[in-house]
Amino acid sequence: MWDEQVTKYDFGPGHPMDPVRLSLTRGLVRAFGLDRELSVVAAPPAGDSTLALVHRPDYVAAVRAVSQDPGAAGAAYLSYGIGSDDNPAFAGMHEASALIAGQSVGAAEAVWGGEALHAVNFAGGLHHAMPGAAAGFCVYNDAALAVARLLELGAERVVYVDVDVHHGDGVQTAFWDDPRVLTISLHEHPRTLFPQTGWPEETGGADAEGGAVNVALPAGTGDAGWLRAFHAVVPELVAAFRPQVLVSQHGADTHFEDPLAHLAVSLDAQRAVAEACHALAHEHAGGRWVALGGGGYAVHDVVPRTWTHLVAIAAGAPLAPESLVPEEWRHEVYARTRQTAPQRMTDGRRPEYQDFAEAGYDPADRLDQAVIATRRAVFPLHGLLP
Repeated sequence: MWDEQVTKYDFGPGHPMDPVRLSLTRGLVRAFGLDRELSVVAAPPAGDSTLALVHRPDYVAAVRAVSQDPGAAGAAYLSYGIGSDDNPAFAGMHEASALIAGQSVGAAEAVWGGEALHAVNFAGGLHHAMPGAAAGFCVYNDAALAVARLLELGAERVVYVDVDVHHGDGVQTAFWDDPRVLTISLHEHPRTLFPQTGWPEETGGADAEGGAVNVALPAGTGDAGWLRAFHAVVPELVAAFRPQVLVSQHGADTHFEDPLAHLAVSLDAQRAVAEACHALAHEHAGGRWVALGGGGYAVHDVVPRTWTHLVAIAAGAPLAPESLVPEEWRHEVYARTRQTAPQRMTDGRRPEYQDFAEAGYDPADRLDQAVIATRRAVFPLHGLLP
């Protein structure tokens, strides 16, 4: 899913959410010739009736109003999360946000309708937006809207897996009481990172106990721990839930170079988790997979490579990690950012981990403590042993 106008989602100079990360990703996808392996299509912006699947009408009206006159943003809009340092008002905010949402909704519609087995919107994954407020650089929650559209179309079981470094709080909130949706979020521990939610005890509302799953990882977690935690929690729950569609969010901000967080994950481990999500979709959801972007603020180095790997995996044409980055794209990076582009599609790591079920766990290890806390909180609610 791509429309050049999504790059107008721009909070201004100096803001971490630099839209150059989107255009550089699109350029790298093109440079590798992945356009020949898939269809590149654009969906229309999400309309009011679609936005209302998740967002309150008064909030949408507020976004539309400030979009037309950003200078009017003041105290009245702060209650909607607009005008803060995280979410400064900008001209065209509604249009750009609705367009990104429309791409994720269009991806969900294409997968559910059988037009495509996999669909990717790397401009999406804006998982912090709440029903009535912007939050954490996110205006409309395209991830939640994609899931809500799947439910509207008749899906009865959807799994949402979020591996962004930040908790997927907005999506969890949207489906807190909906037993048709299982949200799983792996993120840095709320003690050390925004939005200070995503504790293992957050397991869903009274009507959907076990519908929310949170793995709160200690700061400093690297490849081995991150992959160990993912495989100790996600596959068993996905298998137990038996989803008809898998929706995944692939924020690149778990990377060790990301300036806004404290995990130490490599590009190679991020690629391995994208492959794992692809495999889970085929094993448990008939192959139906909607993959989204998310956070990621190492904008010229990490983000384009991670999401190009994601696109390639979805296209059935995965790129070898040792692949050389095309020279024309490296020139584009320098022209756009005056930064030197990476040479290869790898950080030179070989991501390995000890399987939780086979190796057992160490009760004194902080990573294993996080895994056990999640399993004890939620696994019995799905009939699984913790």
